[in-house]
Amino acid sequence: MATRPTSARTRNAERQLGEHVRAWRKLQGLTAEQLAERSGINRNTLGRLERGEGSTDLAVFLAVVRALGQLDSVVNALDPYETPLGRARADEALPQRVRR
Repeated sequence: MATRPTSARTRNAERQLGEHVRAWRKLQGLTAEQLAERSGINRNTLGRLERGEGSTDLAVFLAVVRALGQLDSVVNALDPYETPLGRARADEALPQRVRR
């Protein structure tokens, strides 16, 4: 099964997220080894995440942000009801399925 090439915007977002993870780690005075251990991953995997290489999965990312104490912030950042569109449509029932 062929996969689509990763868009430039997605690669940029991966890089930015990695930079943010690295900054949070440094702000908390943690070494990469300490954060990897607290996250239950190896140092190489954390390095790939911090470099924004996109080869890590969502569970790894969430484990790292949990270890940094930022899991709730990440989850809340995607809350659709905290956006203007979500608030405007909050009273409408969401459809069970969205079809073309």
